[in-house]
Amino acid sequence: MPALVVARPALPARRPPAERALLGLLLGLALLALLIGIALPVAALLGMGFLDAEGHFSGLANHWAYLASPNMGRSLFNSLWLSLLSAAICVGLAYGYAFALTQTCMPGRRFFRAVALVPVLAPSLLMAISLIYLFGNQGLLKSWLPGLAVYGPFGIVTGSVLWTFPHALLILLTALGTSDGRLYEAAASLGASRWRVFRSVSLPASRYGLVISFVLVFVLVITDFGVPKVIGGNTQVLATDIYKQVIGQQKLPMGAVVALLLLLPALLAFWLEQRLRAAQSASLSLRAVPYQPQPYPLLDRAMLLYCGLIATLLLAVLGVAVFASLASFWPYKLAPSLNNYQFDLMDGGGWASYYNSLKLALGTALLGTGLSFLTAYLVEKPRQMAAARSVLNALASLPMAVPGLALGLGYILFFNAAWNPLHFLYGSLGLLMICTVAHFFSVAHITQLSALRQLDREYELVAESLGLPFWKTLLRVHLPVSLPTLVQVAGYFFVNALTTVSAVVFLYSPETSLASVAVLAMDDAGDIGPAAAMAVLIFGTAAGGRLVLALLERLLIKQTQRWRAR
Repeated sequence: MPALVVARPALPARRPPAERALLGLLLGLALLALLIGIALPVAALLGMGFLDAEGHFSGLANHWAYLASPNMGRSLFNSLWLSLLSAAICVGLAYGYAFALTQTCMPGRRFFRAVALVPVLAPSLLMAISLIYLFGNQGLLKSWLPGLAVYGPFGIVTGSVLWTFPHALLILLTALGTSDGRLYEAAASLGASRWRVFRSVSLPASRYGLVISFVLVFVLVITDFGVPKVIGGNTQVLATDIYKQVIGQQKLPMGAVVALLLLLPALLAFWLEQRLRAAQSASLSLRAVPYQPQPYPLLDRAMLLYCGLIATLLLAVLGVAVFASLASFWPYKLAPSLNNYQFDLMDGGGWASYYNSLKLALGTALLGTGLSFLTAYLVEKPRQMAAARSVLNALASLPMAVPGLALGLGYILFFNAAWNPLHFLYGSLGLLMICTVAHFFSVAHITQLSALRQLDREYELVAESLGLPFWKTLLRVHLPVSLPTLVQVAGYFFVNALTTVSAVVFLYSPETSLASVAVLAMDDAGDIGPAAAMAVLIFGTAAGGRLVLALLERLLIKQTQRWRAR
């Protein structure tokens, strides 16, 4: 009997030269964009630390000068212990909250999740301003802190915990929400108590999320400029040291040295996160089943009380800021009025600052979403030019390890150089847009990569076998599948462009002042009411933008994602 011969499908032929040339051109343009927007400013920052005020090479003179100053040790120590304490408190509170939302049958879980994520829409400055209205010299609850000043470590830690809480919660929700239900069933069948199940199953299964959330909060706090600037008092930290060196003393080389020092813990945290991510991905089980919590009245009621207290605290802090922004003259005349919203009568650029921020947010959302989709597509889908695609992916991941203050200073050094043909961008809204895109690019790039990896590479192989050019597959397959993710990424850029301070505080000009920077200017001038009003306006705008994009995302899912239900 003759042997059966099974024909294997022929491998698709190589793309035509014109398509390969077009892909190479797109890859080259993407590499050039990331070089200009990310790599070269960071390189300029690294180099400036070795130059003197006249631009001559000085070796390690600047580093030794800063290390020998008494402020250095104090700033470094304060930054480390305040960040570690904030991360420990924030992650501890967020873990309990995430446990209640994912591991119990507590009522109102959807409501409590929504409330906990509200601070994402507000700048960190808003939390600091609210604490001033609560515990400051004329605060509503100043008698609650006898002998403890809100201006200083207490204010920094409390404000940092409040604004980083939703960031830690999002990671922990994912870590606890993907628990393997088989482990809980096995523990229950062995008669293990609730506490034993938590110690033996829940806590070990979520240790990756705990470490990553701790690392994230630590980096966010140590690189944050807004909270210590508004409520830090005389407490010196590295982030405010950079601001004083660059803005106060006009010492760019010394500012670069401090920025490099601030870069080290961020790089260490980024390296640790990458190592843990690789270890976690290797330990995932294909046979895992989702865990479905069972009612346990005592635990459910305790978690309801716990989440209720935290949600009330978050809403109260935001509510105080809204109330203060509407008060006629705090604390003597609390009747509501719009006096604080007359921004043209205050420092900070007036209403023009708000309109600039709105333009920045819209432009950043469009530019960042388009560029991050392009880089993700070029990294994931083509089969040629592997080395160049690896370089592109590395450049796209670099901003994750670069603090916003360091990136902003790098932009000054690179784009303000007389030899740079792009010098004309310096001080423009366009440069602020480019810097903001670069600052938040890594998360957007990774998100787009995840969306494109939903489709198997067989789609591209079949399209190539049929002779279809890559752009038809891109427009007919990849883009429709990624549309909901594109909207999510646009919302991410929009909100962060409205609320960011650190990446743009060095780059604005009088004509391009932003709302978040105006909050700082009004706070410095003593106009705390208008500062609260501008922060509340930022929060309202971010919330409105996210609502519109959520409706658009829902519509796109309904129109383009029907295949998921099949």
